[in-house]
Amino acid sequence: MNPQPAPSKIHLSNTPDYREAYANSVQVRVSLWDFFLLFGTINQNAPDSVTIHNHQGIFLSPQQAKALANVLNQNVSQYEATFGEIRLEPKPPASSVQ
Repeated sequence: MNPQPAPSKIHLSNTPDYREAYANSVQVRVSLWDFFLLFGTINQNAPDSVTIHNHQGIFLSPQQAKALANVLNQNVSQYEATFGEIRLEPKPPASSVQ
């Protein structure tokens, strides 16, 4: 029986240009070599006008994109188990028909 190697210690540090930002828009572009995630914020200025301000683009290898999808799926499942289903489309208000 082979002994299992000790798990590696992971040390996290932020680079000097590290930043955090809110995004309510994510666009995905795919090529043979990578995935490109473009993060931004959506502003609706008028009923018929939406503006998206993109603020960060991230390239991922296909392997990292799949790993990210797995991590997000696990976390969304845990979130929904704790707080309830996340609905993608808001329900229209119930109309009172008389």
